[in-house]
Order: sequence, then C-alpha cells, then structure tokens
Amino acid sequence: MKIIMPEEKTQVIPAGASTAQTMGDLLGTGVEIKVLKAGDMVEGKLISVGKNEVYVDLEGYGIGVVRGRELYDDEATLSALKPGDQIFVSVVDPENKDGIVELSLRQAGQERVWQTLREKMESKEVVRTKILEANKGGLMVEINNVTGFLPVSQLSLDHYPRVEDGDKNRILGVLQSYIGQLFDVQIITADAQEEKLIVSEKAVFEKEMENKLGQLKIGMVVEGTVTGVVDFGAFVKFGELEGLVHISELAWQRIDNPKDIIKVGQKVTAKVISIDKGRVSLSIKQLQEDPWLEAVKKYQIGQLVTGKVSKIMPFGVFVELDKDIQGLCHVMELSHQAVKNPEDILKPGQEKEFKIISIEPGEHRLGLSLKALTPEPEKVSVPAAEPAVQETQEEAK
Repeated sequence: MKIIMPEEKTQVIPAGASTAQTMGDLLGTGVEIKVLKAGDMVEGKLISVGKNEVYVDLEGYGIGVVRGRELYDDEATLSALKPGDQIFVSVVDPENKDGIVELSLRQAGQERVWQTLREKMESKEVVRTKILEANKGGLMVEINNVTGFLPVSQLSLDHYPRVEDGDKNRILGVLQSYIGQLFDVQIITADAQEEKLIVSEKAVFEKEMENKLGQLKIGMVVEGTVTGVVDFGAFVKFGELEGLVHISELAWQRIDNPKDIIKVGQKVTAKVISIDKGRVSLSIKQLQEDPWLEAVKKYQIGQLVTGKVSKIMPFGVFVELDKDIQGLCHVMELSHQAVKNPEDILKPGQEKEFKIISIEPGEHRLGLSLKALTPEPEKVSVPAAEPAVQETQEEAK
C-alpha cells in the first residue's frame, strides 16, 4: 500500500473549469499530476462525525467519506476522535458517483499497525511481549494487537529446551512453562500481505554474543556446566556462552550413549576447537592423555588375542580387547565364505579369539580377523569334460 502525504497532493480542478483547459494550464505550469488509487493511504483532517457518515478533508484532493460497514467497523476508533483531528485513512474508491473519495479507517489502521511493526523491525527495537500459547514449534506472542510467532530456534540460551533424545512432548512441556512470562524480542519478519509476524529472542543478545564470541580463541580452555545431554553429544554453558561437545569429543574410548559418561549439572573443563557462525565446538577428550596410544603398544600384527564382541554392525563386528582398546573385525574377515549377516557368525557379548591384521595408532584403528585362524578351504577342481566324439555319416554307418 502506498502512503501519500499532503505535500504530494494533486492540483485541485476549480469548479466550472473544463478538464481540458485545466489540464492544459497545469501542464503549462509544469505541475506534477497525481491521482488517488484504491489502496492508497493518505492523511486528512476530520470534518464531522455523524451517525451514518464521517467526512474527512483530504487537502489537495477534496472531501472523503467513511460510511456503511466501514463506519461500523471503525466505531471504536471514531469514538476517540473529534473534528479537527488529523487521521490516516485508506482509499476504497477514488471517486464515487457523487465525486467523493470513499475511505476506510479500518484498512488504514491495519496498515499503520504493520507499518509500525516494520519500523520496529528495521530499527531492531527490543519489544517486551507476553507468551500467550505454546506448540511443538515455538511460542505465540502479541505485538500491537497482532499475533506473532517465536520459533524454538530463535529462543535465547536460557530458554532453549535441552531435552534428552529430543522428545517432542517433553520439549512442549518446557515451552508451556513459559506461558504468561514476559520475553524481550526483536521482530525479524513483518509481512502484512501474508499477515506473518515472526520474532526472535536470541537476536536481542546477538550483538552481545558477537562481542563475547570475538574474545574466544581456538585452543582456549573453559570451565562450564553441562546444560543438556542428547544422543549426539552434550551442551556446556560457560559464562554467558554455550558450546557443544560432540559425542566423538567426549572421551577417547568409543561411546554408544553420551548419558553413560556425562550428566546434566556436571562441572567440566573443555577446549575450544571450533567457532563457526556463532556455534562453538568444544572437546573434553583433548585435555586428557590418549590412553589408546600407550595401551596399543602391547599388541602386534599377527598376534592372537581374545576379545568380547561389543557391537555388531552390517559392515563388521567391534571387539573389546581391554578397557581402552577396541578392534574391528570387518565382515570380509569373519569367514572364508561370503557373510550376509555378521550375527550368523558372532553374538554380542561372545568371547572369541582373533588375529590382529593391522594397527593404526594415530587413527585408533586395530584390524582383526577370524578367518585368518582357519586355513582357506581347498578349491575343488572340476575335471575338464572330455571332448564330444563327432561322428561322421560314414562312421555312423
């Protein structure tokens, strides 16, 4: 919707003058001709408020009127106005049969609301709003009587739900606990056409977070508290920042479930290993000596070892040799015959003897073989077929 201010007015055509003459005069003077269109919003002075009609002086355009349903819809707005007040109105019809501009206060009011919201968005104004409702995707808020949405991804560190296993029902429970609370947010989307209002809480602290992140350096050691444990790692809050310790950076040994070795509320020391787009990655294991490098010294290629099957995967079997060392027996090393399912050969918890066929200390890899303990079956030779005797017609006789 285009907003036309009074200084952008058109030249009023005097009564009794022909349009051709007046237009010619105007063109001769170089005055820019502008006309109203449906949807334009203009400012005018309230002339009178009647029971059935409200008249507005649109300086430079003539007289406008609000009536009919538009009048009833705007009754609450009009009750607070008096003649002489400046008001914004929206053009419904630039010229009705009586030559008057048909106007709407309601449409203008809506546009003014969205215009205000856009101004708040552009200025990055911090707005305090009450949380009205919650769903699994986020929170519902209201600003300037417009309902808006605060997505989970736009919550601050203090309010982001740290839920184990990402259980949606538990996340919803956390979000519902915020209903009725006041949050400081910034508008990040204000689309009047789609009536879409989206806000962000974390944007309020974005500048502050950027400054704090700027003080971090790769390799720094920080002390913090575990705020959440999920299947892919653990979140650690240190100061006013938060970082993720990926499951692969929790400990040197292989971990199936982070909850087996770390708990919410636990105090930890970690090393900053990455800062990317506001996300901080941490490592706990890099502050500890790698026990694998020392423990593996007691193993050599060709050595026979006994280990316990710890996990079976489609590509092979993980075998625990001691508390620090695990080896992998690839599916191709299970048998001299093709193996479709490793569980046809070994079961979890089963103890078995293997042969070490490779050691890569730097990569924490130790290759095992089961088939190397048994000789390869001799290939059964198939005697060549005797050449067929071809009989000639003469021999057949």
